[in-house]
Amino acid sequence: MTEPTVLRSLNPEQRQAVQHLEGPLLVLAGAGSGKTRVLTTRIAQLIAEHGVDPAAVLAVTFTNKAAGEMRERVRLLLGSEPAGLWIGTFHAIGARLLRRHAARLGWTPNFTIYDAEQAVRVVKRALERLNLPLKRWHPQAVHAGISGAKNQLVGPAAFASTALDAFSRVVADVYPLYDAALREQNAFDFDDLLMRPVELFLDHADVLDAYRRRFRFLLVDEYQDTNHAQYRFLELLAREHGNLMVVGDDDQSIYRWRGADIRNILDFEKDFPDARVVRLEQNYRSTRRILDAANRVIAENMRRKGKTLRTDAGAGEPLTRVEALDERDEADWIAAEIEQRLAEQPERTPREFVVLYRTNAQSRALEEAFRTRDLPYQIVGGTRFYERREIMDVLAYLRLISNARDAGAFDRIVNYPRRGLGDVSRDRLLAWAAERALSPLDAAARAAEVPGLGPAAVNAFVALAQLLQRYRALAPRLPVAELLGKLVEEIGLLDALRDEGPEGEDRIENVGELVAGAAEFDARRESEAEDEDSPDATPLDLFLQKVALLTDVDRHDPEARAVTLMTLHNAKGLEFPFVFISGLEDGLFPLARAYDEPEELEEERRLFYVGITRAREKVYLTHARMRRRAGELLACIPSSFLRPIPPELLDERTTPGLARLRDQDERRWAFRRVRRRRGEPAGAGFGDGDGGDGVAIDYSDSQDSPRFIKGERVRHPQFGSGTIRELTGFGPELKAVIDFEQVGRKKVIVRYANLQREY
Repeated sequence: MTEPTVLRSLNPEQRQAVQHLEGPLLVLAGAGSGKTRVLTTRIAQLIAEHGVDPAAVLAVTFTNKAAGEMRERVRLLLGSEPAGLWIGTFHAIGARLLRRHAARLGWTPNFTIYDAEQAVRVVKRALERLNLPLKRWHPQAVHAGISGAKNQLVGPAAFASTALDAFSRVVADVYPLYDAALREQNAFDFDDLLMRPVELFLDHADVLDAYRRRFRFLLVDEYQDTNHAQYRFLELLAREHGNLMVVGDDDQSIYRWRGADIRNILDFEKDFPDARVVRLEQNYRSTRRILDAANRVIAENMRRKGKTLRTDAGAGEPLTRVEALDERDEADWIAAEIEQRLAEQPERTPREFVVLYRTNAQSRALEEAFRTRDLPYQIVGGTRFYERREIMDVLAYLRLISNARDAGAFDRIVNYPRRGLGDVSRDRLLAWAAERALSPLDAAARAAEVPGLGPAAVNAFVALAQLLQRYRALAPRLPVAELLGKLVEEIGLLDALRDEGPEGEDRIENVGELVAGAAEFDARRESEAEDEDSPDATPLDLFLQKVALLTDVDRHDPEARAVTLMTLHNAKGLEFPFVFISGLEDGLFPLARAYDEPEELEEERRLFYVGITRAREKVYLTHARMRRRAGELLACIPSSFLRPIPPELLDERTTPGLARLRDQDERRWAFRRVRRRRGEPAGAGFGDGDGGDGVAIDYSDSQDSPRFIKGERVRHPQFGSGTIRELTGFGPELKAVIDFEQVGRKKVIVRYANLQREY
């Protein structure tokens, strides 16, 4: 690699960032501005041109996919594997450090990483132990409180000292029990992977000093999404040498709800006064109209560094804004538009299209529309592969082989596949184990000592313990796929799944896919010559760590010949030729609560900006006139985020469903005007659906084309003016509860009520 060759392909701003050698550097990288290229080229420059040992470089990003892409790019630039270079997510780097130094904190290197569901179960058991009602104190909410504390580096004692309200006091009571349970089970949760390395550095100066000496250059991607624990981790490592390069975009900070602090990037120059700032504003992804719209939208925010994306690409197609009747009409229009695009441009494939939405619930109508038209689709953020029942069962076995103290895993598989153990036998064993401070698996090995257990139960417990003990001995010596294959066969899992019928066959295929994934892990592990996390960590330990740290985005298959459906949060870091952003209505996007807090409204606007800038060629913005939310049909107002986009950038359309409704309304009002000119009552003939003069007013339409909506002002010929408060039933059975100004609340059957809209 020669310097001219590498630098010649960079624009002036990118070159500035790459050629920076020592000292703090802030790179404000706009969407599609080539930030990954800058990061990887700088790493290669440090190694090849400045003679920096790869082992002295630590690069941190937010997804495993991005980390893998960065490593591959660096390898290609250097022409060889950069042995010793650490590239990974914050969580993966944290887990790697903890594997090496777990004993310093009271854990062993073969610890388990609990996902959110497993962690919530631990919280639930703590609540039960404290005799606190689960209906009032939801385990998920309590766990979220603990998670927030950990991300702020607040331990149990410090949290308790500031717990003033009732909920906080419950969290303060549960927090120490929760942490003790994790320690007892030799487990960390996701937040520990960020918090505990900082604790390790602060409590063990020799460890911090060793890593400061090792990592002389730190590079961080997506810095706008860091929380306090991540900020402190970086600050501790970079405090002395100051060689910290952070790359991010304050306009794409969208994770405040999970602890991200935009101040980390906004205040970088205060934290590092000597910092150099480089702005990357040249966009290599989108057309000019897309960027013009994105720039207009984000300019409405106050808390930002400020930059304007530009491109050398052509103007491109205008953005298409579409008004639909309701969510079903909206979904059908989107599916039809994709279908038409694919028909008109045969070279296109479904994977070039993505439909983005604010909440997961919005996917239902889209899925129905896609299934109706036989359009292939994949959902990112839906039921995850590793959360399927059969996969979780197998992983529980593997977790117990890796970590004998994992009580949650024991509870899941103790009688699966069935081995004749009932709840009574299990509870007796667990109670006996608790009295002696034993793990459930250790107690199972000594089941003969447990009072009240019959011979069959004793034999089953002991056999399970011996089985797992044998596989624990095999784990350091066998590839994960081979170990897994032997285990599945020995426990008779496939036979148990076959007994479930057709659904069981699908589950068998999933287990096969898990074995294939393990084989892929084994092959990759052999080809990567990295210094590993800990000499005591087995391949199985590292496989389970990889599985635990997968994110929704990592599960997105860019090669799948299917349209992608996902939330806007999951779209971060991805790009597609065609992007649909659906549900652009006030109260949905932005969410209603955002109007109560300026910071939250700005984050919602940043989320919209992220959605627009995912597109390479075309953006569709869709909204509905009415939408069912929480079982109610509500009138909708187009999102305020649409207002800054100038008309000259937009192609405005309505769906055929909405056009038909408008046409019916126009004919309806024309008929009424004719009646008035004749001196006849305007509502005459409406009760039986016969509009006269060939104009049919049909009140029997289904929910696809409702005539009235909640909140609408109407007039009744007898009761006068009022507001619709409730609508129930459909078609001829549609009923409305109306608050009339003169006579109060009345319930009417719409087809007989002769209601008129008040415009």
